[in-house]
Amino acid sequence: MLKGWAKHLLLAREKTVGDDFQLVPASDDASFRRYFRPEAAGDEGTLMSLKYVFVDAPPTHENNQAFLQIKDLLAAAGVRVPEIYESDLETGYMMIENFGDQLCLASLEKSEDIEKSALIQRAMAVIAQMQLIAGEVVLPAYDRSLLASEMNLFAEWFVARQLKLKLTDEEIAEIEKVKGLLIESSLEQPQVFVHRDFHSRNLMVLSDGELGVIDFQDAVMGPVTYDLVSLLKDCYFRFPREEVCKRVEEFRLMLERDGKLSDIDSDTFLKWFDLMGMQRHLKCAGIFSRLNLRDGKSRYLADIPLVVDYIVETSAYYPELAAFGVWLKQRIVPVLDDIFLEEVN
Repeated sequence: MLKGWAKHLLLAREKTVGDDFQLVPASDDASFRRYFRPEAAGDEGTLMSLKYVFVDAPPTHENNQAFLQIKDLLAAAGVRVPEIYESDLETGYMMIENFGDQLCLASLEKSEDIEKSALIQRAMAVIAQMQLIAGEVVLPAYDRSLLASEMNLFAEWFVARQLKLKLTDEEIAEIEKVKGLLIESSLEQPQVFVHRDFHSRNLMVLSDGELGVIDFQDAVMGPVTYDLVSLLKDCYFRFPREEVCKRVEEFRLMLERDGKLSDIDSDTFLKWFDLMGMQRHLKCAGIFSRLNLRDGKSRYLADIPLVVDYIVETSAYYPELAAFGVWLKQRIVPVLDDIFLEEVN
């Protein structure tokens, strides 16, 4: 059905290359969305990618209306997002601009330090652009209920289902205590536009060197440090702690200079950032486990050790999280070492 729909759209826009093309999967997305690139036979019989990507986003699972609306908001703020050529909200099919296949992740993995630095600075500038949207539109709030429901995935999907551990009442109480601390820290921050998944697999390095942003349909109004955490404590790429702290302070000063932040010192802002990261990583440990167990996407298992390491690391920085850190080291890390990595291999 998708192939027939794609041909119809190509013909309707008089951009068809005839029947001699096929749709090739473009990515393995963590959601229910599927992406396809049309490829056509070239002069020498090779396949040539066209400039479109076709999206199959089942409306029963994906908020396609939000995708279109948020795309317009981001574009108006000067953020590079894919142009949408055609869309059918009823079926969930869209024809959008092809940003290519150069993920920011690949650039970070192979770049020299000076290139990585420039890339991160560009990404931080994009976050600042997105935060200009704050107050201009009504988006869902990253409220107490949503923050808590995300962290619930840690105990349910990661600890209980993936690691097959049964929590005691004392352990449950400790997790609830930590969740409460993280929620309060999140809510005391200035609330701005939050992409919610601003990491190296959702940033594309375009042919002109600029960054293109994708996967933005779950945007909310939330904590000012959230997208910065997604970038600097990426679940798929690790920066040295010294580099992270340097960038966090750069971002704080940028917000202060632009009048978006006042009377927040470096230590407070860094703590906001770190605790926001713990909230996100508790969620991600659960999501990655759910993707494996429910959706059969086992490749995300390999990313869980880094996520857990972030949580352990942050627990060591703040006394109120010390007991949780000890519990992680005693109860969770040994299971990762003895059982979990065997599943990955």
